[in-house]
Amino acid sequence: MSAEERHLFSVGFKNTIGAKRASWRIICSFAQKLTSGDPAAMMIDSYKKKVEDELRKVCNEVLSIIAIHCLPLANTGENVVFFYKMKGDYYRYLAEFSTGTEKKTAADQSLMAYQHAMVVASSELSPAHQIRLGLALNFSVFFYEIMNSHERACQVAKQAFDEALSEINSAGEGVYKDSTLMMQFLKDNLALWTSELTGGKPPI
Repeated sequence: MSAEERHLFSVGFKNTIGAKRASWRIICSFAQKLTSGDPAAMMIDSYKKKVEDELRKVCNEVLSIIAIHCLPLANTGENVVFFYKMKGDYYRYLAEFSTGTEKKTAADQSLMAYQHAMVVASSELSPAHQIRLGLALNFSVFFYEIMNSHERACQVAKQAFDEALSEINSAGEGVYKDSTLMMQFLKDNLALWTSELTGGKPPI
């Protein structure tokens, strides 16, 4: 699969899943403001479950396509990293709204996919490669939001940023723009997370 084909596949589903994830978060925020006896609470809960069913359907569809059509044909390190990262992303999305055993299974699958992508990326892609940086960004978010492991999230983000910083100046012009954007996201998250870990105090 070419880079353009990968991009179209990824963006097409990202737009769909992004809108549904945003809706789910708004519903959850609104539901927290209601009491259990509020008539609106039942209606909100019903709509929340409907959105979760839609999210689950999209995630499972994407994961099926990746497993059947994408990974078996991934013949470059870049493709392998891209699709294992995407696999980790969509299991992470499942873990966001799932509970109990379903949540644990999704989180475990997400972790394994991200870990495999990281191993391949470390040997096949430059630290300043935009896909490797995007992987580190999403993997750090996984630790922060799903695993509630804030220190590990900071470690992943900082290591990726520091390693990319040492090589970014040698990157080509086209790569430089995309990579620096990923680095800025990593830096912003790291600043926010570090501040929370230190109680709002700036890191020493």
